[in-house]
Amino acid sequence: MAKAKEPESEEEPWAPTNKRLYNFLVVLLGSSLLIAFCYELLFPYSSSDSSPSKKEACDLFSGKWIPDSSDPPYTNSSCSFISNPQNCITNGRPDTGYLHWRWKPYDCELPPMDTNKFLNKMRSKSLAFIGDSIFRNQMESLLCLLSKVEEGILVYHDEKFQSKTWYLPSHNITLGLIWAPFLIKSTEARSNNNIQLYLDVLDYAWTSQYHKYDYVMLSGGQWFLKETLFWENNTVIGCHNCMGKKLRELGMDYSYHKALRLVLQFMSTSEHKPLVVLKTWTPSHFEHGKWNTGGICNRSEPFKEGEYTADPVDATMRTVELGTFQEGSNNGLRLKLLDTYHLSLLRPDGHPGPYRRFHPDIRKKLQNDCLHWCLPGPIDTWNELLMEILINEEELRSAF
Repeated sequence: MAKAKEPESEEEPWAPTNKRLYNFLVVLLGSSLLIAFCYELLFPYSSSDSSPSKKEACDLFSGKWIPDSSDPPYTNSSCSFISNPQNCITNGRPDTGYLHWRWKPYDCELPPMDTNKFLNKMRSKSLAFIGDSIFRNQMESLLCLLSKVEEGILVYHDEKFQSKTWYLPSHNITLGLIWAPFLIKSTEARSNNNIQLYLDVLDYAWTSQYHKYDYVMLSGGQWFLKETLFWENNTVIGCHNCMGKKLRELGMDYSYHKALRLVLQFMSTSEHKPLVVLKTWTPSHFEHGKWNTGGICNRSEPFKEGEYTADPVDATMRTVELGTFQEGSNNGLRLKLLDTYHLSLLRPDGHPGPYRRFHPDIRKKLQNDCLHWCLPGPIDTWNELLMEILINEEELRSAF
């Protein structure tokens, strides 16, 4: 008996169309993944980008300090760049707990600091810090961090050692510290005269060197809180904190806003287009008085969120910065924000306090430094964040 033939399967009439659709979807999905991958390579996330959607993805500046048992990246013994007032351990500060905290963003990780990678990305580049003694503090931190791989060589200083330049020959990198505490022209206070601040003239100390640098960091600071007379069009138009002079009190935020706007206008019209990084205001942590009225800072741990209320002056100046930064971004500047304000606000334990001097007699009433930072200390995190910004910028530019 013949074996029954197995019936051939009958294809549904729509089967060829379905296969074509399937193949199309596979190709479409593959293309989409390839495009997404290329986009990530070309446009890596920058934590300082002002785009809200990117900030939602990862804001490196929103987070908390968490305990970290690892040793700091350098010590007072291994780094020779630390100024005496910031050398807290050598000066006798007895506690070291302030060295063992790490900044943890809420929605992502701050990549581990890679000094070799940073130096290689910055090869044959130059970076300037333009501002006051807080930038001296940060520059010393940066030099200490980089010294694990290569030590900077001091190749220039002015008469007062306020402006300095270092060179890292193995990587052909130049680091400049330019003393310009107001960013705009000023004359020092003499006898009974206040500081004269010229709101429509930039400080030549930095504008004369601006063209030399591939990256420029700028920031204002506590100098804007001093007694100042404001000049515009060769005329005194007002002042800040100048009681008894019968002038209009315009406030420190007025002069700070004017200064930042003038700086960014200069940069937007200049043919030279470095990446400009605006570092936000540095809060102080004086308690039980001000710097000149017995204020101290003797805490040994960071604040937790909500434990500390920002000084209204600090908050006002930060608001000025954020508004001016947005204006500059809208005008097409290559502008990034190094927003160290909040993470610094949470670190009252990181200041020299009375240990700005060598082994002070703490039984006496001493002037405390609750503005600058111990080295090593929390300010090293500022440079970790700066390195991340600059590495991302270099990777973005090299992708084109």
